Amino acid sequence: MPAKDPLIETLKVCILNLKLEGTVTDSSPHLASCCELLELILRKGLQQPILSLAHRDYWHCFEQLLQHDSCGRLSSVSLAVQQTTACTKLTNFQGRGRFFIRLMLMRKTLGNVVKHLLHTNRVIELYSPYIAILRNEEFVEPFLSLSMVLSEMDFKLSIENCSFLDESWLLPGSQAQVDMFAEPGDIIDEINGISLRNASNGQAGVVLSKLKGQPLSIRLIRWRGGDGSIYQPLVKHLRQLKQEKPSLQFGPKPASHQDRTVGQRKGQTQCVKDGRILYAVHLLGKANIGMYGGKEVLQHAIPAVMESKQARKEVLLDVKETHLTCTDKTNKQELFQHHFPEISCVGRFGSQPDLTIFAFCVLDPPQAGRPAGFCCVVLQAATSIECEEIVNRIAAGFKHTEWFV
Repeated sequence: MPAKDPLIETLKVCILNLKLEGTVTDSSPHLASCCELLELILRKGLQQPILSLAHRDYWHCFEQLLQHDSCGRLSSVSLAVQQTTACTKLTNFQGRGRFFIRLMLMRKTLGNVVKHLLHTNRVIELYSPYIAILRNEEFVEPFLSLSMVLSEMDFKLSIENCSFLDESWLLPGSQAQVDMFAEPGDIIDEINGISLRNASNGQAGVVLSKLKGQPLSIRLIRWRGGDGSIYQPLVKHLRQLKQEKPSLQFGPKPASHQDRTVGQRKGQTQCVKDGRILYAVHLLGKANIGMYGGKEVLQHAIPAVMESKQARKEVLLDVKETHLTCTDKTNKQELFQHHFPEISCVGRFGSQPDLTIFAFCVLDPPQAGRPAGFCCVVLQAATSIECEEIVNRIAAGFKHTEWFV
């Protein structure tokens, strides 16, 4: 059986989900995961310069493509690089690389750029031949094929919506409320197309004074989404604002009747941290299950872990956009964090009365005397409804992918 790379296999599933949506927009639930997987693949095995303090990122590879293009074949890439470099909302190499990927998806040129990258020796040599997917003969062809598939799809993404690409693939456009009001905590991103990203105090006033008497178009970034959750990249800015102005109050989202009903039904099984819902569950244990991580192993792995009688722990489970974390409820220590590309399957224990028990399998790194394999992590939710909700949220991040190591 040919070898499989988890990043490529997960990207394949993600692309299939995107194709089901037709035209892909910023509101697509699978867009951020797809972009992050592309980034992980482009970053994997990228070697850092030995005699330099500067950090090399995949954005530098795209820039260097132009330096080694003696035939002028990359005019579209040149324009995209120039547009990326000129964007004042981007402040670091990570943000520029992410903006460039979005441009390539929109302009249907990602496949051609990857192809040029693979055939430019001076650039591809920046990657390790032992680690990088781009220099692995078994993996590079599937990745190039997936890049060409993405180049055939329709992406309609907002180029202006890029102020927080430096920090997150999750952009505020998917959370913004459409109304005519601003509230404390919202950020003015643009005034008449003039970016205020990292603007100094009073700069907005200077811009407004120059536009006196003209119609104004103001672009806001909402600090809070329609569901009440805080846009995470803004958290540090909100804390700083609160320190500078302690009297400033961020109004709570009014609870609807449905919100109150759900809150009463769930009782104390959930808590909120930084605007995110965390599930209070029990960690029942985990165990290595060997070289296969398909969903079929759960029916045997879950009972095996439960029979091992490991100590139960009260934990908080946070299912995020691209990964999940588990924290000890007592001492707040993080027990584990797994990105969705590491997870091979998730499911519930299907027999009564154990419908509150669920598990997922994750890549288990090699240890002394034991090769790499899969580890089954078993948890128990407070109710069967909450158990199903958690499983569905994890499954939405990666779908059911079966891997061999």
